[in-house]
Amino acid sequence: MGKPTGFMDYKRKTSAETAPGERIQNFNEFHEHLPREEQQLQGARCMECGVPFCQSGTMLAGMASGCPLHNLVPEWNDLVYSGNWEQAYNRLKKTNNFPEFTSRVCPALCEAACTCGLYGEPVATKENEYAVIENAYLSGLAAVNPPKVRTGKRVAVVGSGPSGLAAADQLNRRGHSVTVFERSDRIGGLLMYGIPNMKLEKAVIERKKKIMEEEGITFVVNTDVGKDVKAEKLLRDFDRVILACGASNPRDLNVPGRDAKGICFAVDFLKANTKSLLDGAAQEGGVPAAAQGSDPAAAQYPAQDVNGTVHGSGLALRPYPARSGSGAAKDKHVVIIGGGDTGNDCVGTAIRHGCQSVTQIEMLPEAPKVRSKDNPWPQWPRISKTDYGQEEAIAVFGHDPRIYEATVKEFVKDEGGNLKAVKIVKLSWEKNPENGRMAMKEVPGSEQLLDADLVLIAAGFLGSQKYVTDAFSVELDERTNVKTASGSCRTNVDKVFVTGDMRRGQSLVVWAIREGRETAYEVDQSLLGYSNLMVQ
Repeated sequence: MGKPTGFMDYKRKTSAETAPGERIQNFNEFHEHLPREEQQLQGARCMECGVPFCQSGTMLAGMASGCPLHNLVPEWNDLVYSGNWEQAYNRLKKTNNFPEFTSRVCPALCEAACTCGLYGEPVATKENEYAVIENAYLSGLAAVNPPKVRTGKRVAVVGSGPSGLAAADQLNRRGHSVTVFERSDRIGGLLMYGIPNMKLEKAVIERKKKIMEEEGITFVVNTDVGKDVKAEKLLRDFDRVILACGASNPRDLNVPGRDAKGICFAVDFLKANTKSLLDGAAQEGGVPAAAQGSDPAAAQYPAQDVNGTVHGSGLALRPYPARSGSGAAKDKHVVIIGGGDTGNDCVGTAIRHGCQSVTQIEMLPEAPKVRSKDNPWPQWPRISKTDYGQEEAIAVFGHDPRIYEATVKEFVKDEGGNLKAVKIVKLSWEKNPENGRMAMKEVPGSEQLLDADLVLIAAGFLGSQKYVTDAFSVELDERTNVKTASGSCRTNVDKVFVTGDMRRGQSLVVWAIREGRETAYEVDQSLLGYSNLMVQ
């Protein structure tokens, strides 16, 4: 530990956010990161706490406490403080294949379990992680590093989300020849098309993809395995196949009027928006990416400004225009069903389109502002938060867009079958005296009509898609995830493994990376009889 009193000497400080009224004018990331010297002082706040819960990744009360990747957090926080950026990068990369992703989109399970957060503010570990990886790109530490020896073994990875990419990266390091198949036109899975640009610039994904390609991984896009390519061909051409197709079935709503025109799944809305941005065309569901004909490659941020602030490692970031665009939500009353991260992303995207209003429906009651007694540290804090999309809605419309303890009772159509309103009803949570479980009940007389031209269903996902699992004849569990033995990624089919959300169900990017690493280890063992790949 660099400075024993650091957590007392320095206050927590994180990157500044662009004001909501300004950032909604584009789809770019909106954080202004700290100068290097200030970031190093944040590393000094990491104390020698004896038991680093931050890296434990332990399940407590059904929730993860600490980093599931078991990142060596105290080590690289100390190295950040001492300015040893190269060694900090080396320690970070031992456990995390993609810190450029997690430092942007992870909810920071490490910080929630930080000992400093018990009575004060946690160490700014996520910000330190960002500084380490972006400095590595700036200084050339994250350059291409292909394996020196090839094993002659071939592995196919079906799906290019974070779990598939992590498995591919690990197996390629080992010397196996890896081909990744992706049904979309770009790799990344939900990193590319499920997470909006303002949270994760797609140039960040392209930057990493280019490195992985130069290290020997082959990416095949616009190829839907199970349709365009038969499963039998992959099993014949490759020594092992890893299914990493995600939990791709969105949860639907079975209420009257569901067939109204103007209702779609959130993931389709977000994908269409991002694809439109990247394609540079004004099309339904998105905003034009072109900026008066400027070349996106010419819009590079400088490596550092005069204050030493890192601005994105020279990434080519497009100056996307926004609210004047032709987005699907422009001038519409938007109702979003679902209170999670995806629902919040839809709020931010709809506002950037120039929606007339936006409302977010949540079934659960609002969480408390501070931890309750039955949710002690180091459990994940079940507390209320206002995310970036809700902040923007408050700035634009003057109120929080969320309605708690409510559900949709009916979609109201006009004579032409177009959506015109959503009927919601308030809910009360009551304990069943027979089994002691909490159950929802409608509150009589609480129905309310909301104007709605566009409804986005962000109610989560149910499991893997049937045509893929049928193609490989893999068994499913009761949640329609691919079934495996406990602690294993093997399916019932010889040579076929499964990873990520397709195995565990909808989860976080950090869990997907861990799944990919574990699967790579097991595949490597099956190919060579042993493995020296690091899992955690």
